[in-house]
Amino acid sequence: MAHAAAPPKMCKHILNAQVSIRAQCCRKWFDCPQCHAETADHDLKKTNEMVFLCKKCKKAFRKDMSDYEEEDEFCPHCDNHYVIEAKTPAPVLGVEGDDARMDSRMLKDDRVKAQHSSIFSAGDLDARLG
Repeated sequence: MAHAAAPPKMCKHILNAQVSIRAQCCRKWFDCPQCHAETADHDLKKTNEMVFLCKKCKKAFRKDMSDYEEEDEFCPHCDNHYVIEAKTPAPVLGVEGDDARMDSRMLKDDRVKAQHSSIFSAGDLDARLG
């Protein structure tokens, strides 16, 4: 019975990784070289033949990187395009909610005191009581 590879954890460096790569040196699966560098106590061994694990169909395949062509950018099992532009995490500063220029109901200006109107205001009490 073949030994199943443990599923790799989600990469925090490349958010849209389509494949995991098996490191030739330690035979463990990683989504990127930075993940290997953070967890391993050795350098990543360079090789021309790479083993990939497609995250869409969960099947492994090999590619010879010395003879890499455009059609090699797709998983041979499910045609998942795994060579895409990487999305990396970036710090974002923003406000949750709609654009305040369009709808300013969520903003509060502490400089302006709200006028509280009540049926018991002393200014027009005589007119109301008759």
